[in-house]
Amino acid sequence: MRVPRFPAKWLCLIGCVHLSSVPAAPRPNILWITIEDTSPHFIGAYGNSQAHTPNIDRLAREGVQFTSAFSTGTVCAPSRSTLITGVRTYQLGTGHHRSTYRIPSKIRGFPYYLRNAGYYTSNNAKTDYNLANEAALVRDAWNASSKNAGWWGRQPGQPFFAVFNYLESHQLMTMVEPYDQYVNHVVAQLGSGEVVDDQAVEMPPFYRDSAEMRRSFARIYNALSLTDKRIGELLDRLRADNLLDSTIIFFFGDHGEGMPRGKTNGVGLGYRVPFVVWFPPAYEALSPWGKAVVTNELITFEDLVPTVLSLAGVMRPSHLKGRVFLGPDRTAAKDVIFLSSDRADNSMDQVRSASDGRYLYSRNFMSFIPELRRIEYTDESEIVQWIRSDYAQGLLDPVQSAPLRSRPAEFLFDLWSDPWEVKNLVGNSTYSPVLSKLRNAVVNNLTASRDILLLPEYELGLINRFAVPHNYRQDNAKFPVSTIAAAANLSGKRSRSVTQRQIDLLKSGNKIVRYWAAMGLRAQSRGDLLPFRSQLSAAQSDSYPPVAILAAAIDYHHFGTASARDVLIGFLLNGNADLVLLTLNLLMYSARPEPFIGTVQDLTIHWADVYAVRAACQVFLRKVGMTSDALEAALTVSPWP
Repeated sequence: MRVPRFPAKWLCLIGCVHLSSVPAAPRPNILWITIEDTSPHFIGAYGNSQAHTPNIDRLAREGVQFTSAFSTGTVCAPSRSTLITGVRTYQLGTGHHRSTYRIPSKIRGFPYYLRNAGYYTSNNAKTDYNLANEAALVRDAWNASSKNAGWWGRQPGQPFFAVFNYLESHQLMTMVEPYDQYVNHVVAQLGSGEVVDDQAVEMPPFYRDSAEMRRSFARIYNALSLTDKRIGELLDRLRADNLLDSTIIFFFGDHGEGMPRGKTNGVGLGYRVPFVVWFPPAYEALSPWGKAVVTNELITFEDLVPTVLSLAGVMRPSHLKGRVFLGPDRTAAKDVIFLSSDRADNSMDQVRSASDGRYLYSRNFMSFIPELRRIEYTDESEIVQWIRSDYAQGLLDPVQSAPLRSRPAEFLFDLWSDPWEVKNLVGNSTYSPVLSKLRNAVVNNLTASRDILLLPEYELGLINRFAVPHNYRQDNAKFPVSTIAAAANLSGKRSRSVTQRQIDLLKSGNKIVRYWAAMGLRAQSRGDLLPFRSQLSAAQSDSYPPVAILAAAIDYHHFGTASARDVLIGFLLNGNADLVLLTLNLLMYSARPEPFIGTVQDLTIHWADVYAVRAACQVFLRKVGMTSDALEAALTVSPWP
């Protein structure tokens, strides 16, 4: 399978488009069709000849197909927080999966503005917006939000904005649920000619080409075949209701493919999405490219809200910073866009990325964590089990085993020539100019955007009690972002000189600087840390708990120090969910886990109602060899009062 690139000479150039004569038509209906967990690599229109996606392909063939469209996150709920508000996760504070931080009252779910302008707004049916008081936002935004919602609830002649979200391509179907359930839920729903055979798919180079892996990987194709079938049924209903000629259709995935190395990872496979806009004849003039075209123009989810409001003729609130890429209010295209990836389920991470459309640069601030992270939701899936088993048996080549090892501090991939992103161009002098450009863009954006997720979740939790994180970040006295970003920008890098600088920063008067110094030290080697054992020991008494936890985790991982072990056990029993989760994440990738097994087993019951903590406990216990049956039996009686 080849994902094609589209040189500029193949594209309809914006300079030759006439936008001054928008037709005097009624306000358009707008239909959003979103699908789960999908990269362009698996759509026929994007060059995959094995894919069975005829309805999506037709929309792409007749509409405007975007080859450089990116989600602003790599897992569903953070991504949807930007889709519903138009504000980036690292400004709103919504980047961590399954978090519920408050947002400013002035920032509403954007269908609210359409609704006030006379549109009928419906959502069928997923919300999952990853913020506090979601129920109020839903009530505010939608006339109807349920499995039965659709344009059919409107008044006669009323324009509508309708969202349909299809779950058939979700990671649940493509890798998580047992194979026999997948057969019932997906394959059994497909007819003749709609099933993609295991042997027909082309395996990515980072997967071993075995019968077991093919069987697992082909699930993606069949789940998308079923998704496409459901989309066809929706379009048939739109046509039957005589609305096709008055409706602009947006089709896109909510983030990258739900497969190991895709979803949750801060690389192109996590960010890039298929994206198509289809215009009926009455509204073709709203497309700057015309129709039946392909464009390389960069867009992100930040741009969707202002664009939809503009198409509907609705004034855009001042907090929206994305660009309008369609219609008479269209603004200039960007040459670089910014992306982010943070905690997914139980597994912490922090990646900041930039892309010019061809190249994607990612800065891995927690580089000691591998791409194939230990996430409870996916860890027991068949495909992950095969990968880990093959790795343990030495059956994987260097490319296939790379996702199970710690990451470099930086990635640079050429998305045109290397769509599977296996050739890291960092260190190749030929690409030094583009590396420098994108690296500097990421560094500068940390400060320019006042990235609130530079704060650990423990700190965000404290702030959320008395302030709104989005607003808090704008106070430089409380959040000296330049100072914090400078310390964070060392994290993930490995060398003796960086180690020394991070040790020095452990003395900073700023607790967040000390946090990033300690986080960065976790990636350093035992040899480079050996001269600084006394400093690590002292840091375990730091007044700021995340620093003490990190220092103890480093000391125990590299040197097995008994006092560090005791510090970690103390924090496991601390009672603060954010501190417990940080401790568990560090132990998950640490040597010598045995002394913590009993404590973690007890915690799994104690934190049963806190998803991320419970999941982290379960992943840890599975890592140390506790089978699912043994884990279930062990958790039947709680020793906690």
